[in-house]
Amino acid sequence: MTIQIRVPQMGESVTEGVISRWLKAEGDAVAVDEPVVEVETDKITVEVPAPGAGVLARQTVAVGATVGVGQALGEIDETAKPAAGNGRPAAAVAAPAAAAANDPAAGPAARLEAARTGVDIAQVAGTARGGRITKDDVVRATAPAQVAPAPAPRPAPAPVPVVVRRSGEREERKPMSPLRRRVAERLLDAQNNYAILTTFNEVDMSAVMALRARYKESFEKRHGARLGFMSFFIKAAIEGLQEFPIVNTEVDGDDIVYKNYYDIGVAVGGGKGLVVPIIRDADKLSFAQIEQQIAAYGEKAKANKLTLDELTGGTFTISNGGVYGSMLSTPILNPPQTAIMGLHNIVERPVAIDGKVEIRPIMYVALSYDHRLLDGREAVQFLVRIKQCIEHPERMLLEV
Repeated sequence: MTIQIRVPQMGESVTEGVISRWLKAEGDAVAVDEPVVEVETDKITVEVPAPGAGVLARQTVAVGATVGVGQALGEIDETAKPAAGNGRPAAAVAAPAAAAANDPAAGPAARLEAARTGVDIAQVAGTARGGRITKDDVVRATAPAQVAPAPAPRPAPAPVPVVVRRSGEREERKPMSPLRRRVAERLLDAQNNYAILTTFNEVDMSAVMALRARYKESFEKRHGARLGFMSFFIKAAIEGLQEFPIVNTEVDGDDIVYKNYYDIGVAVGGGKGLVVPIIRDADKLSFAQIEQQIAAYGEKAKANKLTLDELTGGTFTISNGGVYGSMLSTPILNPPQTAIMGLHNIVERPVAIDGKVEIRPIMYVALSYDHRLLDGREAVQFLVRIKQCIEHPERMLLEV
């Protein structure tokens, strides 16, 4: 008896995805609820589990194909038994060309060349970024089987040398992933439909850095999480949002929706691109709880394990380009939010302190905002409030 593997429900706003890779090959034994195939959507990557135990009899959809919710992806034979030694029935061992067709590390041109020449793609070393196998890698893999011709006498150099290159050697065309397409759509939508303006300020990080150096070891020992700078900026942002509620809003038609809660998005680089997991009700969390949640989100983002609920919503976003060395940037709004704050790297700079020049660790911070709702005065004052909280972190404890 065979049962079908189907695309599961992936959230109200997610109706389709792309097959990113098969975790099991045809003929492999699978257990109930064992991940069989990955479907990449515009928000998350979903591992589709096996609905029953048996052997993966057939993959009906290839890597790179677009699929909809409920669509059949493959079949599991519940009665088949894998052959001893390789985990597959003897009759189901795929030919090299079939294996190549499902190998996500090989490009389409490489798979076609492998199928044409009968090369086992699993034995080919990839030279492209990330170990990806190109057509030229497959061509080179066939070279040892060919008899090398005797060396010919060296010809005289031509006045104008002609360089002949194989097709695809200098360029490689790849489709955008669903996540990248969605990011592009949202950024373009923000640029076209929002009146984006950016204001800047500089923050002296001396006090926070001294506080962090004094307590980071005991903090990590007690709470099991590193004491980073992000928790300070999230707490400072909440102070600013409470003082200037217009920053914590969104436009809905002709109405302004004021949010009386503080769900802070923290932009992080995931395995498949930029993602913004949400720290819910951040105003009710301690520094330790915020740092623990950021660390957990960071690990899940690297493994592409963030859920749709963890990426949905948010009233205000913080993006930290400083971890990549950015000195200054103008972050783009994360619709439908009204503002986003960008953090940058910390650089020692000469500054005037009480009439004297001192070297201080300075960070430039940026606030991009929707000028339809937020006037320059409120935007500047909001960023000044951030500056005050970071330069004098005791203000956040005393609420002054």
